[in-house]
Amino acid sequence: MPTPSHGSKQHDPNHLLTELEAAKSRFDSNHAGLITKLLSQLSNIQLNDPHQLIRFHESLLFLRAFPHAPSLVQRVEHLLNNFHQRIEKLRTLHPDMSLFDDFDTSGMAGTTMQDTLSFNVAQWLVRCIPRNVEIAWNDYRDDYQAERARGSTWPRFIPLLEEDADVEANIPWQFWLAAARGRQNALPWLLSRFAQLPVPARQRAELYDSLCLPLRWKLENLKLSRTRNWARPRRFYFHNAPLIQRSEVSFSHELAQPAPKLEKLSLAAGESVMHAIREIMAVRYRELYGTTLGDPRTVVRANLGRGVVMHFWGLSPTRRLPLRAYLAGYTLKNGVPINYVEAIGLCEWIEVGFNTFYTYRQGETAWIYAQALRCLRALTNAKCISIYPYQIGQNNDEAIDSGAFWFYRKLGFRSGRADLQALCEREEKKISAKPKYRTPPRTLKRLAEAHMFYELYPPGDAGYESGAWDRFSTRNLGLLVNRRMAREFDGDSGKMRKASTSAVTRALEIDKARWNPVQQQALENWSLVLVLIPGLSRWAPDEKQQLVKIIRAKSAPNEMPYLRQTQHHLRLRDELLRLGSNRLLTK
Repeated sequence: MPTPSHGSKQHDPNHLLTELEAAKSRFDSNHAGLITKLLSQLSNIQLNDPHQLIRFHESLLFLRAFPHAPSLVQRVEHLLNNFHQRIEKLRTLHPDMSLFDDFDTSGMAGTTMQDTLSFNVAQWLVRCIPRNVEIAWNDYRDDYQAERARGSTWPRFIPLLEEDADVEANIPWQFWLAAARGRQNALPWLLSRFAQLPVPARQRAELYDSLCLPLRWKLENLKLSRTRNWARPRRFYFHNAPLIQRSEVSFSHELAQPAPKLEKLSLAAGESVMHAIREIMAVRYRELYGTTLGDPRTVVRANLGRGVVMHFWGLSPTRRLPLRAYLAGYTLKNGVPINYVEAIGLCEWIEVGFNTFYTYRQGETAWIYAQALRCLRALTNAKCISIYPYQIGQNNDEAIDSGAFWFYRKLGFRSGRADLQALCEREEKKISAKPKYRTPPRTLKRLAEAHMFYELYPPGDAGYESGAWDRFSTRNLGLLVNRRMAREFDGDSGKMRKASTSAVTRALEIDKARWNPVQQQALENWSLVLVLIPGLSRWAPDEKQQLVKIIRAKSAPNEMPYLRQTQHHLRLRDELLRLGSNRLLTK
């Protein structure tokens, strides 16, 4: 059995950590015993170097997600549950604590975080940990823009503030706030005042967000810290064989498997999932539209084996995108959150974002990604999967450093641009000729200039052709609409919306009398694009009826039937592709 080196190395933290990092991904009984010994040795050493603490912390989390044996779980959980004590002892030595505060290392128990949060997340955080979160006044930029934001919003709930804010300089903002809030804490009072404003929810959030208010929260030994943000699964999966490598994953094989069973959760269980994803994202300085505003009534769960459980959800009707359908999700591995997923689609095309947290990127990422796409396929029936350029390195140094382009390419994705696909194939020839060759960062950045695609069209699938979505973008549709607004309506959005809705209502012979406000909003949004289609009024009656059903389905409790309906209206799909594939619009 492998044993740790003897002598001084038994007490050398760097040596022990290196051995632990090597052993954590080797799965057999010998290495389980070695890990047990290494954990015992490290548990008796006070690590006074932040880098060492970070290495130990990430190894523990990996071992908790990918455990070798039942005997290790309790030991790892004990070390994680008490990890805050190590941070507290380290702080007494006055080290550089900023090392614990970047995207990959933030959220450890015992540390403090600071960020400018959106209104909805700030509300949620104050409800969760009211005594641990405060306004970071010392770091609040005191400039003209910040003063304008306070002067524009605070008079709504601080009487006579405009007497000072509108005409005077050097406004004592905190004195005004202290006088108005009395004995109440500043942040909860502010948030409650914004919550009571008689304006739509989106506008209320915009007013708060304009303040760019920095918040600081102490994690102490809270369960929401990244250190302790895991739960006991119904059943553990213990690894006793090597992890599945990317080279062993056949995308075509995995996606050809029967659709996974998707269990619809109760409202209470869905709310618990939404609370969990906000915790997961907050301690990592991340916030997505769908993780902040997800609809708990739409949550589904899939148990995919090997200790992997995924959750997915959509948006409520009032929060949906104008045209595309939206899903978000995250993965638990033995109860440990290891990634998040975002998918946005129209017709049979979906754009997928997949982010595995740094700690777990050596843990069967390709296989887990394939399972995420199996779930998304079951939910959306998508046939064209697209990867956004940022995901593979466009303005994303982390993706360049990790070689994200090759991760997707080796799974079978291709570039959406012919010149970049040719460049990719030349690089593949170099790699084949010289296995040690590595694609230079400059070339990876070029390869990241376009979307990547994986298509699943069955042979002879009527109406669908490979490469149809290569040049499409809803941004192109938006720019086309806005150019029309500038050209025909002198830049007046209200006039254009009214005229477009009226024209489409006539063309489709719609009686809006029984349409609720959310359905009418969907009609207004769709009209901006539909009015650009020549001869819409001459479509066949069944094509018009089908289109009207699609528009109304946009506001249904579940958005996925809407997405599936867009897949079956081939004429609408062809018009969207024609309008949204004009590259001149992006120049």
